[in-house]
Amino acid sequence: MAIPRITKVFAAVNIGSFRTSAMIAGLSENGEMVVLGSGHRASQGIKRGYVTDMQAATHSVRDAIERAEKMANASVQSVWIGCSGAGLASTTARVEVEIGGRRIEQDDIEHLLVAGREVIQPDGRSVLHAQPAHYTLDGAHGVPNPKGLHAERLAVDIHVMLADGAPVRNIKETVENAHLKVEAVVGAPVAAGHACLTPEEREIGVALVEFGAEVTTVSVYASGMLLGMQVIPFGSGDITDAIASAFGIRRYQAERLKCMSGSAIASPADHREMIPVNAPGDPEGAGPLARHADDKNRIPRAELISVITQQLGHFTEEVSRALKAMGFTGQRGQQVVLTGGGAQLPGLADFAQGALGRPVRIGSPPTMLGLPPGHATPSSSTLVGLVLYAAADPVDIRAIGPSFRPDEGYSGFGLFRRIWRAIREYF
Repeated sequence: MAIPRITKVFAAVNIGSFRTSAMIAGLSENGEMVVLGSGHRASQGIKRGYVTDMQAATHSVRDAIERAEKMANASVQSVWIGCSGAGLASTTARVEVEIGGRRIEQDDIEHLLVAGREVIQPDGRSVLHAQPAHYTLDGAHGVPNPKGLHAERLAVDIHVMLADGAPVRNIKETVENAHLKVEAVVGAPVAAGHACLTPEEREIGVALVEFGAEVTTVSVYASGMLLGMQVIPFGSGDITDAIASAFGIRRYQAERLKCMSGSAIASPADHREMIPVNAPGDPEGAGPLARHADDKNRIPRAELISVITQQLGHFTEEVSRALKAMGFTGQRGQQVVLTGGGAQLPGLADFAQGALGRPVRIGSPPTMLGLPPGHATPSSSTLVGLVLYAAADPVDIRAIGPSFRPDEGYSGFGLFRRIWRAIREYF
């Protein structure tokens, strides 16, 4: 199948605690996103979303982007990067202006957005993005584009993503040291939401839980916008460590057991099934003899699942506590979407549904031309979401041109423009 002509190229890098991934995608002439190349490698110098060794982290970024460039047969100079640590926080703000019943023009919208800058209160933190979520006309909510409509008053809800300044600078410098320009730092929940959630889910109300290797982000969407989020310092890597500790084995052995034989749901046959700690290709006597193992270094699958479910119980308690703190209750607090690398554990959706008392589904990236099977999984939701977010050309109120200033009022040239519009409209 021939690849359609590409009109614009986007590149993204997601620096996770377990894996650093890169993707190069193009927007075709018919508006379809096409994945041109992707690459990943084990992360180094990252701990729970924070850069702890910049040189090692830069090497991981450079290696991942070079693999993507080789597959795409192209080079990139700038990337969009995801951020899951750095003390992420989300808030919303509202600003309203008087229109006076006339038709809304583009200048009115820009005036409103520029005025919105004054209501952002970062409190010394870094603003990752400040975006208009939806507009309100005289009490009618959820207006996507008010231009051309008549209203007495026009309001906008602005979603603001905040982060601690120093960790964000570390992430940006890590990428810049790999000879790449940073287009923007995007909060992981925003990117993952673009990949996993439908517009209808975001409108009705949904919780997105991104279960990463060392960090879990819990975010709540309603009325089409992200209303709040919390970061939990727990991930699937903590389950791996618990397995390694429980059986006295190496971490790589515990990871393999979790991925190959682990499950969130127990079955009666688990007590009769013995699973080998070592892989078939491992040399004789590789690693220590596991605790509770037989003479062939095999352990009961039931004990493995018991360790996993104990850790998942702690995980769902933390998620439930976060959802309650963000007001995700009642009729509007129902659907939960699980994504991230940890969401690939078999039976996790059923386990979480029983523990949270809400319907739960696993969220994966949408089907895209050229997307490798290895990236069509929940573990790549943020990476795929980054290129989708970039292609959507999001509006940031900080980038709106200075056509108006909040203190400009309706004098001078601004007043003349409004009189001229009124003459055109009514005469």
